[in-house]
Amino acid sequence: MLKKFYPDEYLDSVYEIDFDALYRSGYRGVMFDIDNTLVRHGAPADARAIEFFSRLKALGYQCMLLSNNKEPRVKMFHDAVHVAYIHKAGKPKAASYLKAMERMGTNVKNTIFVGDQIFTDIYGANLAGIRSILVKPIHPKEEIQIVLKRYLEKVVLFFYFRYRKNQKN
Repeated sequence: MLKKFYPDEYLDSVYEIDFDALYRSGYRGVMFDIDNTLVRHGAPADARAIEFFSRLKALGYQCMLLSNNKEPRVKMFHDAVHVAYIHKAGKPKAASYLKAMERMGTNVKNTIFVGDQIFTDIYGANLAGIRSILVKPIHPKEEIQIVLKRYLEKVVLFFYFRYRKNQKN
């Protein structure tokens, strides 16, 4: 039952993902959550994020920001990194992920989603049938509704790690 919430990978940071290897294995599109995935909640794109997207585009990736935030927040980030976006995406509904793939010209076999929240980012990517990568939140300061969900995420992660351990044995 909990498997629908499990990411395909769980890493410390978006900045440690081996996008070169993923590209060589056929991935061409990457969707990202913004807050606490790429930068602190509410923060503008920093130099690291700007360089990161420049590098992804140079590799040949189509990139999309997929956020439940309102347009001013998402557009502010977009204006710095210059990648497409969908605001008020309604994650975890699969429709926004499918719309993003259509706009990027990618499909479920060659698209990845990267985010920091299990019940929106990862669950939605899994519903859409795309590879999901969960990253640890960049900063502990978050809105109260997210803080509350983090407690439930700890339960899911407990079973996720146990499942992964059993897969290796």
